[in-house]
Amino acid sequence: MEDEPERGPLRRCLVTRESQPKERMIRFVLGPDRDLVPDLAGKLPGRGMWLSARGDVLERATKRGAFAKAARGTVNLPPDLAARIEDGLKGRIRDLVGFARRSGQAVCGRETVREWLQAGKAGLLVEASDGSPAERARLVGGRDVPVVAPLPADVLGGVFARDHAVHVAIAPGRLADAIAVEAARLAGIGGQVSPPQGGKRRDGPMGQ
Repeated sequence: MEDEPERGPLRRCLVTRESQPKERMIRFVLGPDRDLVPDLAGKLPGRGMWLSARGDVLERATKRGAFAKAARGTVNLPPDLAARIEDGLKGRIRDLVGFARRSGQAVCGRETVREWLQAGKAGLLVEASDGSPAERARLVGGRDVPVVAPLPADVLGGVFARDHAVHVAIAPGRLADAIAVEAARLAGIGGQVSPPQGGKRRDGPMGQ
């Protein structure tokens, strides 16, 4: 495995050899049968192998045998590794939005979200990935509020016990920060541009 200890705020990517904050990276460990396991929470036992959270870096790592070199032996790669990572990150985002809702730090619905924006209570907007970009732009209205769009409307709606939710506002704080971090990792692994700040974001057709 890598010789560098897992201490401090930075980790080195197996492929690019660049050191970055671990929040921008994906940690991997070996399971009992030397199966490669994405450790999205960064808490599984074992020596970690780190990659920048980018789809092209993951592809290069699998094609060039970077995990086997780091592990100094055979590593069994799941054929759906990228999909597992994306699904895992989406699940983490869904759970974080759920925590925010249960703690009173999240609301959904166009008018309620608009009220939060006008009152300065929104630290992050979580928009449906299949929502209308034009509607999103009208709602944000040029305000300097970070916007991410990691989940479709039906998944966001499920968090609020609704059929769908297109607009969700998260109060400033650790949960908003964590959602933004996970959304950036998801965007990177999915080969998208990282979610921009200030309410500018692209995606599909819907609005409520």
